[in-house]
Amino acid sequence: MRIRTLIDNISYIELVNMDDVSEEIRGISYNSKKTKPNDIFICLTGEHVDGHEYAEEAIANGACVCVVERRLNLDAPQIVVSDTSEAIAQIADLFYASPSKKLNVIGVTGTNGKTTVTHLIQKIYEANGEECALIGTLGHKFFSDDSYHDAKHTTPQAPELQRVLYDVNEKCIKNVVMEVSSHALVQHRVDYCDFNGAVFTNLTQDHLDFHITMNNYFKAKSLLFENLVAGDFAVINADDDYAARFMEVISPTVNLITYGVKMPADVKAKDVLFNHNGASFTCIVKGSEYKVNLRMNGMFSVYNVLAAIATAVALNLDIEKSIKTLESLGGVAGRFEIVVNKPTVIVDYAHTPDGLENVLKAARDIKPANGKLICIFGCGGDRDATKRPKMGQIAEELADKVIVTSDNPRSEDPQQIITDILAGFKSVNDVIVEPDRELAIKEAHKLAKPDDVVLVAGKGHEDYQILANETIHFDDREEVRKIFSGEE
Repeated sequence: MRIRTLIDNISYIELVNMDDVSEEIRGISYNSKKTKPNDIFICLTGEHVDGHEYAEEAIANGACVCVVERRLNLDAPQIVVSDTSEAIAQIADLFYASPSKKLNVIGVTGTNGKTTVTHLIQKIYEANGEECALIGTLGHKFFSDDSYHDAKHTTPQAPELQRVLYDVNEKCIKNVVMEVSSHALVQHRVDYCDFNGAVFTNLTQDHLDFHITMNNYFKAKSLLFENLVAGDFAVINADDDYAARFMEVISPTVNLITYGVKMPADVKAKDVLFNHNGASFTCIVKGSEYKVNLRMNGMFSVYNVLAAIATAVALNLDIEKSIKTLESLGGVAGRFEIVVNKPTVIVDYAHTPDGLENVLKAARDIKPANGKLICIFGCGGDRDATKRPKMGQIAEELADKVIVTSDNPRSEDPQQIITDILAGFKSVNDVIVEPDRELAIKEAHKLAKPDDVVLVAGKGHEDYQILANETIHFDDREEVRKIFSGEE
C-alpha cells in the first residue's frame, strides 16, 4: 500500500513533510524497537508509554512515515490525526483490505466464560461441516486440532488482529469466533471489524482499575452489540443482571436469542444435576427437549454450553449434532481442569469474585460427603484492588480450608496484596498464608486426604508468573502434577 492510498482513505488533521506520497508502506508498527524499513509507525498514547517519544528511533529503524497526534520536531513525514488509537484500527483494516468483510465473524464478550464459549462454538461449526478459526486468550488457531499461535492480549491489537483475519481468508476459512475484551472495545482494537454476531456471557466485577465503575464496564461491553445491524444476531444470557440493559442497546432488526436456567429464554436448561464425571440437564430449545450429558462440570459450564447452543440456533446449525459434539468435549485447558485424582486437584483461571465463587461451588458439587474443599488463590498486582477482600470473603464462606498466596504480583508488594485479601475474612486464624505459590501448593498436598478436593485458582492455562523485575516460568498444572503425583 502506498502512502497516497493511505492519505486518500483516512481522516487526518494535517500532513507534515509529505514530499513523496508514492512510497510503499510494507508494514505497520507501534513498537519502535520492532520497526522495519518502510513501516508506518503509529505513535500510540497508552497508560504508561507515549509512542511520540519513540518516533525518532522508529525513523532511524526505517519507518517511512509517522502517524501522530501532535506535530513532532522531526525532519520526517508525519500524518497528524486526532486519535492514533482510532487511526491504527482504520489503517490496519485498510492495509489488509478489510478482511472481516469477507468473513462470518462472531464476537464473544463477558467477564467469565469467553474462552470456553469460543472453543465450543468452533467445535460446533466443525461438527456441522464448516471450518472456523478462533482468536482469544490462549492465542489463535485456524482449526480446532491446530496448535495455538501466541497472543499477548485476549483480543490482539488492530494490526495483529487484521493480519490474523487476512490469514484466515488466505486459508479459505469463512468463519471466525473471537473473544472480545472490554479493553479491546474501548481502545478501538476491533474498530472496522465487521461482526455478524455477538454473544454475551455475564458481567461481574473485574478490570475496575481500568474502567473505574461497573457502568463504564457495561458501556464498554455494550459497544459490541450497539454496532450490530439488520441480519446480524445477538445471543444474551437472560439470567444475568445486565441482560435487559444489553437488550436495550440491540437494534430490533437484529435476531435476538436468549439462554438461561432461571429466567424465560429461547434456550433453557432444567433438571440440572452434577456428579464427578460432569453435568446433565434437559435442554429446551424453542419448545423441543434434548437430554444433555456433559463431561464438563459446574453451573458455569452449563451456562457456557447454553451460550454455544443458542449460537447454533442463531446460525441455523443442526441442534442434535451440536449437542452430541458438546457432550464429547472435556473442557478447555486451565478451566476447571482436573489435573490429579485422589485427592481431586482442579486448576482454574478464576481471578474475579464471581469466577472464584462459581468454581468453588462447582468443586463442592463434586466433593465426596466426607471430603473437604481446600482453596489456594491470590490476586494479581497492578489490577483492581477492590475485588481482593471480596474474593477473600468468598473463599472463607465456600472452602473448608484457604491458603492465600501470590498470583502475578507485578510491581506490587505480594504481602500487601495478601493483606488486602485477608481484609475480607471474618477470621484469619485458620488461614494459611504462603506468598511462594509453589510452597502454597505443597502446603495443600500436606493437608489433603484422598477424598478432598483442592482448587488452585487464578492462573489456569498460564505458564508464567509476573514478578516485579522478571517473568518466570510457572505452570500450576505442572506444579500440581509434580507435587501430588511425583511427575517431573
